[in-house]
Amino acid sequence: MKPNTQTRQVMVGNVPLGGGAPVVVQSMLNEPADDAAANLRQIDRLAEAGCEVVRMAIPNAACLDAFQQVCASSPLPVVADIHFDATIAIQAAKRGAAKLRINPGNIGGLDATVPVIEAAREAAIPIRIGVNAGSLDRDIAARSDLSLAQKLALSAKQYVEFFEGQDFFDIVVSAKAHDVMATVATYRLLAHDLPDVPLHIGVTEAGTEFQGIIKSASGLGILLDEGIGDTLRISLTDDPVVEVRACWTLLGALDLRRRGPELISCPTCGRTQVDLIELAKQVEERLTNVHSPLKVAVMGCVVNGPGEARDADIGVACGKESGAVFAHGEVIRKVPEGEIVDALMEEIGRL
Repeated sequence: MKPNTQTRQVMVGNVPLGGGAPVVVQSMLNEPADDAAANLRQIDRLAEAGCEVVRMAIPNAACLDAFQQVCASSPLPVVADIHFDATIAIQAAKRGAAKLRINPGNIGGLDATVPVIEAAREAAIPIRIGVNAGSLDRDIAARSDLSLAQKLALSAKQYVEFFEGQDFFDIVVSAKAHDVMATVATYRLLAHDLPDVPLHIGVTEAGTEFQGIIKSASGLGILLDEGIGDTLRISLTDDPVVEVRACWTLLGALDLRRRGPELISCPTCGRTQVDLIELAKQVEERLTNVHSPLKVAVMGCVVNGPGEARDADIGVACGKESGAVFAHGEVIRKVPEGEIVDALMEEIGRL
């Protein structure tokens, strides 16, 4: 499986996007936009989690100084997210943005984007045309002969044609809805109609962690499996670090990219004689600091022990208040329940 190899490649800072490059993981800052220090601290946390591109909202011109400071010190490329005011987008391009994200539908129409395009051209940075279901152009939104997916795709296509008519091709497109299958249908249309334009995929306003991850994984998993999508964000009402971890878990599940371990754990049953749920949670948390693509198993009994998890690199099969640590199906040590997590992590450290 590969990302869409037909799309043009654009550079977001030093990160290649599209053209067969690995699917790029990104997230968005949620600290106050006028607090450069707080945003830089959050960027450091996101970078540690594996974020590759970060987006920062600029709600008003008073936040441009903070944005400039963030761009100057960030270890990650910073995308400027602008709505309603084209002049802020122009200033962001001059102050270090690695990419601009605008929605022509709420920034004053196509004519208002012309100076933004020129600013991006001068700064040699791409523009993401971001279309959302809630901010479609009125004439398209009013059409009863089109589905929501068709409206979103048509809007994005018109913007792309306008930008390319201005001889500007460093374009990325997103067209999101909170409805999963409408989002899938939209991106299928975009991949067909704009095969050379890199796509940023995501389900917008997906919800809190539990619902948001399920909705995003359902929709984005379908698209990525079809080779659609050059970069993704899993949007959650939560800590952005959770978004990044979810992105990597999804990419790993699809065998597209792996950054850290895969946790294999059984669902527990009446045979379980340890607190396996708590054990698995502790192992999962400790594995966030491990960046090797290992398979780690936490199994509740001998039925789901080394046999069913034989393909794991390392794991533990639990018995009565104890656990047997195994590697590739062979038991290497036995420990009491209270030492299982430490013993497992110790053996992981030896791999």
